[in-house]
Amino acid sequence: MPDFIIIGAQKCGTTSLYNYLIQHPNVKSALQKELHFFDKRFNKSIDWYRSHFPVKEKNVITGEASPNYIFHPHTPQKISKIIPSVKLIALLRNPIDRAYSHYAHNLRANRINLSKGQKEREILSFEEAIKSEDSRLYMEREKILNNSIYYSQDCMYYSYLAKGIYVDQFKRWLNLFPKEQILIIESEKLYAEPAAIFRQVREFLNLPPWELKEYNVHNSIQYRQMDTSLRNYLIDYFKPHNERLYEYLGVQFDWDK
Repeated sequence: MPDFIIIGAQKCGTTSLYNYLIQHPNVKSALQKELHFFDKRFNKSIDWYRSHFPVKEKNVITGEASPNYIFHPHTPQKISKIIPSVKLIALLRNPIDRAYSHYAHNLRANRINLSKGQKEREILSFEEAIKSEDSRLYMEREKILNNSIYYSQDCMYYSYLAKGIYVDQFKRWLNLFPKEQILIIESEKLYAEPAAIFRQVREFLNLPPWELKEYNVHNSIQYRQMDTSLRNYLIDYFKPHNERLYEYLGVQFDWDK
């Protein structure tokens, strides 16, 4: 079973951080980075989940990184019941940039899907998608709240705004886990100072000193700049939620821009 889980958030650097960690000589990877057991595959057995991790070795830890865990309303309770002592790592990015990167990720999926003769994942413009998000996902959100094993692909794909309201997500986690069991990292610091953040994570996981030679960025997508008026709209939208987060966690991020 995992010693640590990177719980999210999506498009916040989880792949980069996981790849840094599994290069450490005292860390072994799961069979794949994203197992999605606690959000998408909870109908499978705990033995199925356990089988994706290496056999326990002295002074060696293992873990996974499923970035939708932080957002799924029932995941904290599931994890707390099955692996209550697991260490949790959360990467948080400016929610405006996270949402736009999420949208760009879906557009990239469009091209892949079309090349395979499949339907497009996202047919709306970014502005249309964020302004219709609540009406688009209302029914699916109700199903998730009322059924702990229901998985909504639509909510995973199209929650551009909701996934960036971090404070509501953390309240669920901190109701079940002590604060010292969750390491919160600002994504912008990971991008700017990967070596320093890697050391912070290494210390959190009680790993011996070790440094990477290179800190490569994974899953980076180039996309055009957001329209200024739309960005200003999102600054106003997220500002009260960000302020609630700062107050709740006792942190301050430079996200109001």
